[in-house]
Amino acid sequence: MNSSAEIQAILALADGTIFRGVSIGSLGHRVGEVVFNTAMTGYQEILTDPSYARQLVTLTYPHIGNTGTNSEDSESGNTHKVWAEGLIIRDATMATSNFRNSQSLSDYLQTHDTVAIAEIDTRQLTRLLRDKGAQNGCIMTASNGETISRDDEQQAIKLAQEFAGIKGMDLAKECCTKENFEWTAGTWDLSDTLLNRDAPGSHDSGTGGFFKQLGTHIDSKYNVVAYDFGSKTNILRMLVDRGCHVTVVPAQTPIADVLAMNPDGIFLSNGPGDPAACDYAIDAVRHIITETDIPTFGICLGHQLIGLASGASTIKMKTGHHGANHPVQDLATGTVMITSQNHGFAVDEDTLPDNVKSTHRSLFDGTNQGIELTDKPVFSFQGHPEASPGPHDAAPLFDKFAEMMAAAKS
Repeated sequence: MNSSAEIQAILALADGTIFRGVSIGSLGHRVGEVVFNTAMTGYQEILTDPSYARQLVTLTYPHIGNTGTNSEDSESGNTHKVWAEGLIIRDATMATSNFRNSQSLSDYLQTHDTVAIAEIDTRQLTRLLRDKGAQNGCIMTASNGETISRDDEQQAIKLAQEFAGIKGMDLAKECCTKENFEWTAGTWDLSDTLLNRDAPGSHDSGTGGFFKQLGTHIDSKYNVVAYDFGSKTNILRMLVDRGCHVTVVPAQTPIADVLAMNPDGIFLSNGPGDPAACDYAIDAVRHIITETDIPTFGICLGHQLIGLASGASTIKMKTGHHGANHPVQDLATGTVMITSQNHGFAVDEDTLPDNVKSTHRSLFDGTNQGIELTDKPVFSFQGHPEASPGPHDAAPLFDKFAEMMAAAKS
């Protein structure tokens, strides 16, 4: 129920549709592409995933915020940045209950200057997006701090219609690291860290966490250079788990600089925006697959870049794939994996050249989910096999990358 202290907010779509609700984040307005995510958990990981840059994320699960937020579950590294342009939900929980909680979702959104709207019919919005496709939209809070006016509504529609859209937009260079850095921490286990939660100094005051060290440090067997197009942190952790010493480099790093690091493997990360707009990255990947024999693994945007560099095309999807329940089939074995997905573009399988074979396919809509070069140690996957917070069916793809590097070194 609304109270007098609540500030009204609206979501305006480019087609003129208005959804009225209340603000649970920062004041003001944000524009972006409106998409829906069907995951039942992981709202903090979703908000901090750089792949959601310039997108207004609708969560189809109705009750959001039950477990609050913490400093450990960010997928944007040490910056803890919220990359989603805005959040759209049905019900913001009134009570937060979790021993790891350090801040309510509403406070977290305000801390990170993120506009959000609650108390709208997300089922109706999801049906609209499903039928019409992803739309540009604007979340706006009341300009007078209380009630949405007719002028607010018209301005919000105008802003939504003026948004250029994601197609043709290069966001990788905006979301990547600005300088090289080393990553050496692997994944961490909640049960292990709980054993030390009462140890002196183990409580990290100010974050609400009990975890002094997130991830174990593992002896390195492989020197991996990771191109950062908007990488999720758990990807780096899972590479370290496989014995990789990871050097993360900005999206526009010249390929000559990467090769000078003498990598055993090259990783191409996930990221937002239109892959076809990343001409610098396509050129770098083309050099890797034509001029070297370095084992190379791409995820999400990295997958699409391998496709483009090989001579295939990409297409803008109607609604994209956003969720944690997407069935994907391994075409070689017939095995079906449940996967985490977050992408609005796909490799057009019909345009794959003869030396590139399709390895995985979505059982939702038949779109391509994986490719592999037949003449080079290069492969990629469209979904998110690191799957933070889950599922983990596709995690063995990281093992495959390690095995390719081991074979190349033998």
